[in-house]
Amino acid sequence: MDTVLISRMMIGITLGFHIIFATLGVGIPFMILLAEWFGMIRKDPQYSLLARRWARGYSITVAVGVVTGTIIGLQLSLFFPGFMRIAGHVISLPLFLETFAFFFEAIFLGIYLYTWDRFKKPVTHLLLLFPVVIGSGLSAFFITTVNAFMNTPQGFTIRNGVILEIDPLKSMFNPATPTETTHVIASAYMTCAAVLAAISAFYILRGKRIDYYRKALRLTAGTTFVLTLATSIIGDLSGKFLANQQPEKLAAAEWLFHSESPADLLIGGVLDPVTQQVKYGIKIPGLLSFLAHDDFHSKVIGLNEFPRDLWPPLFVHYLFDLMVSVGIFSAAVTAFFVCIRYLISRLEWNRWLLRALLINGPLSMLAIEFGWTYAEIGRQPWILRGYMKVAEAATTSPQAGSMLVVFCALYLVLGILSSYILMRMASSNPVENEMEKRGVKWNAI
Repeated sequence: MDTVLISRMMIGITLGFHIIFATLGVGIPFMILLAEWFGMIRKDPQYSLLARRWARGYSITVAVGVVTGTIIGLQLSLFFPGFMRIAGHVISLPLFLETFAFFFEAIFLGIYLYTWDRFKKPVTHLLLLFPVVIGSGLSAFFITTVNAFMNTPQGFTIRNGVILEIDPLKSMFNPATPTETTHVIASAYMTCAAVLAAISAFYILRGKRIDYYRKALRLTAGTTFVLTLATSIIGDLSGKFLANQQPEKLAAAEWLFHSESPADLLIGGVLDPVTQQVKYGIKIPGLLSFLAHDDFHSKVIGLNEFPRDLWPPLFVHYLFDLMVSVGIFSAAVTAFFVCIRYLISRLEWNRWLLRALLINGPLSMLAIEFGWTYAEIGRQPWILRGYMKVAEAATTSPQAGSMLVVFCALYLVLGILSSYILMRMASSNPVENEMEKRGVKWNAI
């Protein structure tokens, strides 16, 4: 098998696995903070217990995320040495800072986990969580700036193969940094809220009708709704960024083969690759122009303005549509739940609504996968846009195939073990038993 293909497969599999735990590592601390804050201001120990139980599970996901994150750094050097020759000189600053952000997070996480019930004032323990939330957010920010640099590289020049005039801050704060970092962090928060809401809905559907799960579901579903709206707004800004900075990626996502003014937004469809005709798609007149430039009559650049060998793979259209569809589904389901809660509370536990919230959790995580896959494949054939193609950066080592097998086996083991441990932690210590041990009162609903 071609070493370029093996290298792409390896990084793709690693990122696909790591992004699950990285997303949980960024978003769960924020949800723990919300739960403990609610417990403090409402003087409700059930919210505090919610934070405590989430924190235990979070400690497992952090451990796996650290392992897979470390592997990514190793694999970039092994599978894409050409890229690391440039990145090691130009964009090493955020890689270095990301390590410190993680240390900052890990130190305070350890203190937070081992100081439950040690302080007279609950606010003291709550304050220990802020560095964890900040550290996880900074970690996501720094590592995402590296990916942003790959999309809009700057802060260096190459003359006769020599890297000169390096400006680490300029390379780090490149044009893609604002929209990409905010979108990553907001979507991580949203996804984690959706996953936790799905867990609460699952237990309620299984007959666990106690007020603990009701409070958990109201908190997580309401938070999901707010964060879905925020993620959608940032996503709109990301689309405008693509229209100006990476028009070929936007054109591929919309199967826009010729520049148009106005340009229609395409939803769904089946592409004939020979004739470049789209069948069964839904077109909304002028909407792509508006989304790209806030003008229903503006020009949107098509793929015809780029050489054919620089076109991204056209199947990214499906990834883009799937990502957006999950966002719309999440917003609709959580908005309905929030409205039902305040208007017709007796329908709050409707089984179809609970099933929709249950499905929304894994779908939101899939949307993260769709989004990252679109972001990476939509940049193809470039690994460093405008400077270096993936084929130029990939390894030529004949051992690449063997390493692919070894790492895939490792991910399989990590996935099975982490899933087993998390399920075992939940089943071996039911929430009802823990509330009785701690003297926390609960009521059936």
